[in-house]
Amino acid sequence: MIEPDILIVGAGFAGLYMLHSARKLGLSARVIEAGQDVGGTWYWNRYPGARCDVESFSYSYSFSEELQQDWTWSHRYATQPEILSYARHVADRFDLRKDISFGMRVTSATWNEERLRWQVETDKGQSFAARFLVMATGCLSVPKVPDLPHLEDFRGQVLHTAKWPEQGVDFTGRKVGLVGTGSSAIQSIPIIAREAGHLTVFQRTANFSVPAWNAPVSPAQDRDVKQNYKALRAKGRATHAGDIADEGYVAILGLDEKAREAAFETCWAQGGFSFQYAYSDLMVSEEANRLAADFVRRKIRETVRDPKTAERLCPRDHPLGSKRLCVDTDYYETYNRPNVSLVDLRDEPIERFTPGGLKTSAGQHDFDTLVLATGFDAMTGALTAFDIRGANGMQLRDAWAGGPAAYLGIAVAGFPNFFVITGPGSPSVLASVLLAIEQHVEWLSGLLNHAQTNGIMRIEADRAAQAGWTKRVAKGAEKTLFTKGNSWYLGSNVPGKPRVFMPFADGFCVYEKICNDIAAEGYSGFHLARDLEIAR
Repeated sequence: MIEPDILIVGAGFAGLYMLHSARKLGLSARVIEAGQDVGGTWYWNRYPGARCDVESFSYSYSFSEELQQDWTWSHRYATQPEILSYARHVADRFDLRKDISFGMRVTSATWNEERLRWQVETDKGQSFAARFLVMATGCLSVPKVPDLPHLEDFRGQVLHTAKWPEQGVDFTGRKVGLVGTGSSAIQSIPIIAREAGHLTVFQRTANFSVPAWNAPVSPAQDRDVKQNYKALRAKGRATHAGDIADEGYVAILGLDEKAREAAFETCWAQGGFSFQYAYSDLMVSEEANRLAADFVRRKIRETVRDPKTAERLCPRDHPLGSKRLCVDTDYYETYNRPNVSLVDLRDEPIERFTPGGLKTSAGQHDFDTLVLATGFDAMTGALTAFDIRGANGMQLRDAWAGGPAAYLGIAVAGFPNFFVITGPGSPSVLASVLLAIEQHVEWLSGLLNHAQTNGIMRIEADRAAQAGWTKRVAKGAEKTLFTKGNSWYLGSNVPGKPRVFMPFADGFCVYEKICNDIAAEGYSGFHLARDLEIAR
C-alpha cells in the first residue's frame, strides 16, 4: 500500500504540472499513467498529420521562464512528435518520472470517510491510499467507436486515430476507407491520400475548416516571442480565448459588405482560430454567423473543383464554431486528387460492413484498410470509465446521470478531496488548454496550501454552490450559438449521453477572475473541515 498526499491520474500536461506543483508545496505525490510514457493525448494520438490546432507559443507552459527560453518550437503549429518531445523534455528537466507509474490503469477509487483518504485500486494489483485524488485525465482521452453494423465482418486492418500503432502504418498502394470528418480526419486525410492507392472518405457530417498556413518559426520570430513572453502571457490571460493570438472583436454586422469581405479575407489569410476570435458577434448572432459561414462555403467551392463534392463538403446543419473549428493543411485541396473520393452517408447510409469493405444504400465500397476517425467521449469519458465512489458510496457516473456537475469545473459535491483539472464547467477546450491547465493547477495548489496552513483535512464542494455554478454555465452557453450544433461540447456524439453544454463559455478571463475572487473570500462554495470539526 502506497500512501501519498496526492494521487494524480494521468501524465499528460495537466498531470506533469500537478506533480511539479505538489512537490513545491512539500506534498508527497504519485502519478498513475496508462501509457508507457508521458504526454497524455499526444502519446496516444500518433496518426498521420497529427498536430495541435493552437499555435505552439500558446500551447506551452509559462510557469518556468528558463523552460520558455530554452525550448525552441520548429513550426507555428507543432506536430505530435514535437509536442511529445516537449512533454518528455519537461518530465526530464524537472525529474518527474521517478514519481510516475507507467503502464498502470486505475480500476476503482473509493472515499474512506473514516481515514479521510481515497482508496485506489489498479489493474496491476497496486493499491494506493491518498489524501487527495486529482484527475488529470484530459478532455479528449477516451476514444469513441460508433456502433457500426457488422464491423466484425470486415477482414482488413482496422485502425483508430486515437489508438495509432507506435510503429506507424504504411499505406502505400492500399485501398483505404476512412470514417469521419472531424479534426483527426481532416488532419490525417491529406497525408494518407498521398500514400494510398485510393482513399474513400465516408462523411457523416461536414465540418467547417480553416487553413493553418503552417510554416517554420523563423529565428527572428522565436527571438521576438521569447523577448516578450511575459507580456504575451499576460495578454493571453486577459482574453476570452486564453490565447496570445489577437482578439479583434469587430462586429460583423457593423461592417458594410466591402469591409466585411475584406475582414474575412484578412482572417483567412492569417489562418487558424483568428477567423473565430476576430468578431464579437460571430457566436451570438445567427445572421453574423451565417455571413461568416457563407464566406467559408465560398472558399470551399473555390478550392474543390468538382461541384458535387464541394457541395457535400459545405456544412449546413450547424453554425460555424458551434462544433470545434478545424484547422487544416490542404484538406479541401485533397479532394482534387484522382485517388480520393467522398461518400456522404446522409445521402447513402451505411447498411453493413462486409469482408471487403462496406455496403451503403447505393452499393458496395471496397477497401482493405479501415481508419476510424470517430472522435472521443469528451470531457467526462475518462471520469466515468471506472468506478469512482464518493461519500455514502455514491458513484460518480450516477451523480452525473443527468449531466456533469462540478463546482468551477474542479470539484464535485459528494466527493471530498477529489479534484478535476479542466473538468466540465471550466473553460477547458474553449481556451488554450495549456493555459487552462496552468490556471487550474495553480488555483488548486493555492487551495491545498490554504488547507495545509489551516489544518484542513476535508474539502468538498457545497451542493448549492455547485447547482448555482451549473446554472451559470448553462446560462452562459444559452446566450451563444454553441448550443445549436450537435457537438462533443454537448456530448451529442455519444448515444445516450445527457445533452449538456460542458465548457464555461463566458471566457477564460471572466472565469479566472471568478476563481480568484472565490479564493480571496476564503474559498467560498467549499466546505472546509478540520480534524475536530469532522469528529463532531
